[in-house]
Amino acid sequence: MTKTITPRLLSEKEASQYICMSRSFLRQARMDGNRENRTPAPPFIKIGRAVRYLREDLDAWLESFVRRTSLYQDERVA
Repeated sequence: MTKTITPRLLSEKEASQYICMSRSFLRQARMDGNRENRTPAPPFIKIGRAVRYLREDLDAWLESFVRRTSLYQDERVA
């Protein structure tokens, strides 16, 4: 019986595929930090020179962008 292990930490390449964003976005967002009018970087871990992303952090980061209503509905309410 073989047991498949799902890694908790993802490399930059794996993280970019997981969130459907480019590796250059991840690099730039890490360097810029959270700037006004920019998409914030997902949380990351630095182990020596290696950058890794926790799967749970990426899920939470993606969830923070979910909109439950359309923009049109938001304008009507206001």
